[in-house]
Amino acid sequence: MAGPLSGLRIVELAAIGPAPFCGMMLADHGAEVIYVHRAGAAPNPRDPLLRGRTPVEADLKTAEGVATVRALVREADGLIEGFRPGVMERLGLGPDVLHADNPRLVYGRMTGWGQTGPLAQAAGHDINYIALSGTLHALGRAGEKPTPPINLVGDFGGGAMMLAFGMLAGLLQARSTGTGTVIDCAMTEGSALLASMIWGFRKTLGWKDQRGTNLIDTGSHFYDTYETADGGHVAIGAIEPQFYAQLRAATGLTDDPEFDAQMNPAAWPALKARLAEIFRTRTRDEWCAAMEGTDICFAPVLSMAEAPSHPHNVARGAFIEREGVVQPAPAPRFSTGVSGDGSATPAQMPG
Repeated sequence: MAGPLSGLRIVELAAIGPAPFCGMMLADHGAEVIYVHRAGAAPNPRDPLLRGRTPVEADLKTAEGVATVRALVREADGLIEGFRPGVMERLGLGPDVLHADNPRLVYGRMTGWGQTGPLAQAAGHDINYIALSGTLHALGRAGEKPTPPINLVGDFGGGAMMLAFGMLAGLLQARSTGTGTVIDCAMTEGSALLASMIWGFRKTLGWKDQRGTNLIDTGSHFYDTYETADGGHVAIGAIEPQFYAQLRAATGLTDDPEFDAQMNPAAWPALKARLAEIFRTRTRDEWCAAMEGTDICFAPVLSMAEAPSHPHNVARGAFIEREGVVQPAPAPRFSTGVSGDGSATPAQMPG
């Protein structure tokens, strides 16, 4: 089963974090991704980010290694690199050189700060990039310091997935014009873009810069996690009135007038305390039996050990095992046709 990107050839220069995630996404959906690595650093088959690659060894500090990359790029549709600005140029593999070899090449560059600007040459990690974009400031509970969401927002959401989108946009442009492009993908800007809705809420809904006090940042009582009697947790997202009504019914609060003030921020702390007491009266499984599958907007908070075994994830094939490593299956799903229930199967695991 060929993926929707079958026929595309991408050269990926070995890097860490967001660059290989971008390569993984393209490979997952059928692109041939040639992974260029130094001696002794072939892709680890147990690393999900490096699945589906064709490895090629090359020392980029030698003329022979540079020649190898140039030869690969001449026959490629795209290139992914994650070095600091200027490194590729110093290696003799900058956009001018490679576009002279292959004018239709889409040259994808992944950095934290971007190719230009005062911080372009500074070291950094996800936490720094999302701090500068304003996104980290919004993440956390009221009265507490900002909490980085691991490295999901900068490296993978604002970086890798943004670059994957940029690569495909560039490839479509190159296909129609015959001319390639250079993509300057910066995790600072990508993480800012992910927060576009919140930037709009600051104007339209009066979203406050005080984290943990707003509608969907754990400020409200109807959009938060709650501890259960057995030390587990459940997640509630009952924003709409009809969903909120079901939450009230399932927790015995339908006739409690205090809970009529759903959208009054002044009432949220007291209502949250009441709900916390109620959720601690039953185990997580008991709350699942009462709420899961309803329109309350409910889910148990599963650990990474538990998630692959949840019946919904099992039915969807949301997780796979490769080389003894349980990992997420390729997403999103594509199908050459639509089944009777409108569903599509996951892409075939590459490599």
